Amino acid sequence: MNPQRTKARKAVAKARQQGISTNLKITIGMVVAAVVVLATALVIGRAGDGTPVPAAARDDSHRISTAADGRVTVVEFLDFECAACGAAYPGVERLRADYGNSITYVVRYFPIASHPNAYTSAHAAEAAARQGAFEPMYRKLFDNQRAWGGQRQDRTETFIGYARELGLDSEKFRADMADPAVDARVRAEADDGVRLGVQGTPTFFVNGVEYEPDALKQAIDQALSR
Repeated sequence: MNPQRTKARKAVAKARQQGISTNLKITIGMVVAAVVVLATALVIGRAGDGTPVPAAARDDSHRISTAADGRVTVVEFLDFECAACGAAYPGVERLRADYGNSITYVVRYFPIASHPNAYTSAHAAEAAARQGAFEPMYRKLFDNQRAWGGQRQDRTETFIGYARELGLDSEKFRADMADPAVDARVRAEADDGVRLGVQGTPTFFVNGVEYEPDALKQAIDQALSR
């Protein structure tokens, strides 16, 4: 065989070999990329530690207004003793009045540990919820926040007084406030908030997206117009 032709054939074979290797590398790269995309898709909605991220509202979350069409859900993570939440409360009530049953409004607990009665007030709201009076207690706590908030002493008796004023069974209310299951519910809501990235109160979500308080109306209007 012609030595030059043999040499040329060897060169072509080598080139083909290199080409196959390159194509193989590209193919592997594409497969890896596809796997990464798939893995990303599978973990969307999960926290960085692999813990599933909760929806802003759960099925058993407290709804103080409900839209029949379910198109727009506003969720507020709050602390009843938080001064900023108290300041936002009148605006929230105006917002609810303006939109009525066009939106679902959800309230969730996020007690701040530095507030002496943050957890106690959340327990009061949850105890009232057990008697079908979450919203009346929600209003009572905010309407009277200046009277009980920011004080070191335990305000349990104050909240039991509010329960009486609302016509609730005060003994049941007292027992429910001390029920470990009530505390567990409050802490579970706060844990949900942490996993959603809530860092302070009030924090608002519209259809699962966080918004600043002054952007709520625009966000709601945009969601309703879709």
